[in-house]
Amino acid sequence: MVFTSAVFLGLFLPAIFAVYFLANNAARPYVLLFFSLLFYAWGEPSAVVTMVALMAVNYALARGISASGERRWLAKTLLAVGVATDLGALVAYKYLGFLVENLLPVLKAAGFGCEVPKIALPIGISFYVFQIISYIVDIYRGTVAVQRNPFKFMLYVSLFPQLIAGPIVRYATIAQDIENRRADFENIVAGIRRFALGLAKKVLVADTMASMVDVIFAAPVESIPCFYCWFGAAAYTLQIYFDFSGYSDMAIGLGRMFNFRFLENFDHPYCSCSIQEFWRRWHISLSTWFRDYLYIPLGGSRKGKLRTYANLFIVFLLCGVWHGAAWNFVVWGVYHGIGLVAERCGFRKVVDRMPKALGNAYVLLFVMVGWVLFRAPDMGYAWSYLCTMFGGASAAFTSFHPSIDFLSLDKLLLFLAGCVVSYPVFDAVARRTPEPVRLVCGTVFFVIVYVLAITSAYSPFIYFRF
Repeated sequence: MVFTSAVFLGLFLPAIFAVYFLANNAARPYVLLFFSLLFYAWGEPSAVVTMVALMAVNYALARGISASGERRWLAKTLLAVGVATDLGALVAYKYLGFLVENLLPVLKAAGFGCEVPKIALPIGISFYVFQIISYIVDIYRGTVAVQRNPFKFMLYVSLFPQLIAGPIVRYATIAQDIENRRADFENIVAGIRRFALGLAKKVLVADTMASMVDVIFAAPVESIPCFYCWFGAAAYTLQIYFDFSGYSDMAIGLGRMFNFRFLENFDHPYCSCSIQEFWRRWHISLSTWFRDYLYIPLGGSRKGKLRTYANLFIVFLLCGVWHGAAWNFVVWGVYHGIGLVAERCGFRKVVDRMPKALGNAYVLLFVMVGWVLFRAPDMGYAWSYLCTMFGGASAAFTSFHPSIDFLSLDKLLLFLAGCVVSYPVFDAVARRTPEPVRLVCGTVFFVIVYVLAITSAYSPFIYFRF
């Protein structure tokens, strides 16, 4: 079930609202838990078993860590068991096939006969596994109190607004919110407004860009003129931002309706003037997770320059691996790691002396090249595509006959609108608008986008596969 589907908007959301707001405060966490598990099980009933099993194991381990007292060896052992179990499940579901496929020649040469396993990837497992790990690590560190109610712990892990594609919510962020189940009219209105913004990003911009991007990246590279390669890369740059930030807006808005306050996940990343700044603004919940649970434990920047560079490289290598079991994701992570290390080595001083517009152009070009690696079906296609972008195309402009009109007025207007909204100027104008005007415009806007969403074709979010 996805937020833009007719089932969610026309059936699930009205149903949970009706039951939740009719229930008393004590019953509301259990109502949310029931509907969250139903939401997850709607398309993949069997995947719930994996999630509930990990919940049970980590609930017990967290209780054990909390009760270990001065026996740090016991707490450390239980933590290691929990992290190994969580990462083991993630590797088994997400990476086992990739590992076997790449080791197959070696295995066959060694006399082992095996085939690449076909394992269905549970939706959202990368997100909820990272949430669970952050919880047991924080219990070990003593920064949060253990949740003794198993159903409320399950609610933290499975809360439907952020379950499928984030943001990665830490327990400390919503520990008090889990207990506070009162209904707040101001939060409901603010949540609806935020949800409508995210819905519009997805339906109006991301899906429109997707209709063009999919056609371009489905064509043989040798048949794509240089112009369309650049256009496809630019359109995907907008698509992935509006798709993922749109989902995050909807998740934050839904959480707000039910009195949860999730932290922001995007802060206009395309206005950045360095790669470091870009990663402070893009997928904030993931980049801060890697910072707090990997980069800093590895030593961060406290153990000399070489160690800092190595730590950055390791973090972004694993960031790429986290996104998918394919070499293009690995190379994408390495590519960003190299960019960050280069800035740390002194290129950042050059960037800082650039005019702001030039610095922003450098980041956009760097990021756009990275998105080609991210979107391409494999590394061979990505390399050929980039060669066409920067070396010119063998195909003539008039020889490309796509199934849709890329240069139609509506698509160009939405492309331009996406470029404008990617920068903070849009938010500044919205904040200066009087509240009554914002309320009326927001209501009308929500109704229009709602109708468009339930009547449009199904389009999954990009980050569902992660």
